[in-house]
Amino acid sequence: MISQPYRLYVERSDPARNMARYYAMSIEPNLFGDICLLRKWGRIGTRGQMMVHHFRREEEAVRLFLDVLRRKRKRGYRPRASMPI
Repeated sequence: MISQPYRLYVERSDPARNMARYYAMSIEPNLFGDICLLRKWGRIGTRGQMMVHHFRREEEAVRLFLDVLRRKRKRGYRPRASMPI
């Protein structure tokens, strides 16, 4: 069971370079009791790509979540006021 919700949606835009990207992550349990880190990214307005990481323990998923968050912040991704559905 996940102790608290982990969800993130950030965007990076630069009109001069025609750049409009998003990055979304969440930690979710699966049906087999494992913890999954779901990562989605792509150009804003598109379906983009998705990657799923499976972990036995929540701490491992949180560690990767925070590591990816730090890297995205360094590259200029910033949170948006409301997360799209």
